Amino acid sequence: MSVVYHTSAENFSRDVLSSPVPVLVDFYADWCGPCRMLAPTLDKLAVEFSGKARIVKVNVDKEPELATQYRVSSIPALMFIADGKVVSQSAGAASEVALRRALNQLTGAAA
Repeated sequence: MSVVYHTSAENFSRDVLSSPVPVLVDFYADWCGPCRMLAPTLDKLAVEFSGKARIVKVNVDKEPELATQYRVSSIPALMFIADGKVVSQSAGAASEVALRRALNQLTGAAA
């Protein structure tokens, strides 16, 4: 069972900006090959970081206003958000090692 959340513009503030834990937001599209390749890694990390961080997906085709607001120009676009602010971001399919390192840094966990 995946603990990756899918959110919308309507719920973004609640799911991401007001989250009590840091959030990794994955801006993706169903047709995007690298996005599909990244999905199993995000599912794995969501389980691993459950309770310490949240992984949330935003479908750019269904939520273009969020993609515009966050200046997403290519996907996958990954944004690390803590206390309602973007603290880091990356474009393209990142490796599991890089994502784990970033999540550890975001949550203050030892690497």
